[in-house]
Amino acid sequence: MPQVVPIELCEFVPIHCAALGNFHAIGQPVACAHQGDPTMTDQIVMLNGPGDVTRFQVQDHRSAAPGRGEIKIRHEAIGTNFLDIYHRKGIYPIPSYPAVIGAEAAGVVAAVGPDVTDLKEGDRVAYAGPPVGAYCSTRTIAAERVIRLPDAVSAKTAASSLLKGMTAYMLLKKTCDVRDGSRILIHAAAGGLGSILVRWAKSLNATVIGTVSTPEKAVLAKSFGADHLIVGREADIVAEVQRLTNGNGVDVAIDGIGGDMLVKSLRSVRAFGMAVTIGQAAGPVPPVPVEELRPGKSLSHPSIMAWCADVERYREAARAAVQAMEAEIVCEIAAEFGLADVARAHVEMESGRAAGSILLIP
Repeated sequence: MPQVVPIELCEFVPIHCAALGNFHAIGQPVACAHQGDPTMTDQIVMLNGPGDVTRFQVQDHRSAAPGRGEIKIRHEAIGTNFLDIYHRKGIYPIPSYPAVIGAEAAGVVAAVGPDVTDLKEGDRVAYAGPPVGAYCSTRTIAAERVIRLPDAVSAKTAASSLLKGMTAYMLLKKTCDVRDGSRILIHAAAGGLGSILVRWAKSLNATVIGTVSTPEKAVLAKSFGADHLIVGREADIVAEVQRLTNGNGVDVAIDGIGGDMLVKSLRSVRAFGMAVTIGQAAGPVPPVPVEELRPGKSLSHPSIMAWCADVERYREAARAAVQAMEAEIVCEIAAEFGLADVARAHVEMESGRAAGSILLIP
């Protein structure tokens, strides 16, 4: 029997909420639903349990007054990510229900709590990462979790690109060290994260091989800067990578597809290269035989939510992502839905049709 390495897919990241004085984990609606200003009523999307989109319920809620070290943000745009689908389905477990999901948004500071000196009402800001709870029109959150936006970056751009940009920074500069001359395989190169990865990798002078499902998406990925495209779900990815690299393989393969794609990614990597698994859009990642790591290949399964739980690391990645946005390393916006149409947004995201990010607009 070959040894296998199970790929763990847990995203439980506790984080302190200063207003309540204790610890709360992702999925709990602490930042959008505690008692506050009785004069302001907003919308919130509650997830009543794991499952399909029928588990969402849009409700009115009273907006919270910010406590010590907190600010209140009126959202202008809310980003959606496959992470939200994993939370909704229970693939990444949520400790209790009802819950509020959503990991990034941008808007304007509506109120400032005591001890907050570096932000003021009217400032344009964005945030991403834990604690989740962005599916609401107004949110109270720790001030240390938000980043001020420069004039050149719109709320929609920030909401579509901040978490993905932070993920790209973590993958390209911290998990791996992509640099001038690196060869990198990026799956779903026309998608939300894929488009930022392609653009960022090209800014580092890497050679990018992308995979896409359709010729139309190949045109998009090419416009982002991909050097080579492997098109179609039935394509022999390993053989094509070997052909494009003269039999050497790539230095890095970034796989957000999951399912049986991870083994193909590993087989596309050169000796002493690295495959990185960051998602499971095509299904759970099966155990990986240790033999697949020969000769000397590495396998990494980083988590942007775990990375961002540390405030200093979070702010470092967020600053890098905002600087990338200013350099037009951004995610294309594929569609926009009203907050009350969150179910339609999730259906569109799961369909795989969207080439880019889907936004919720309160």
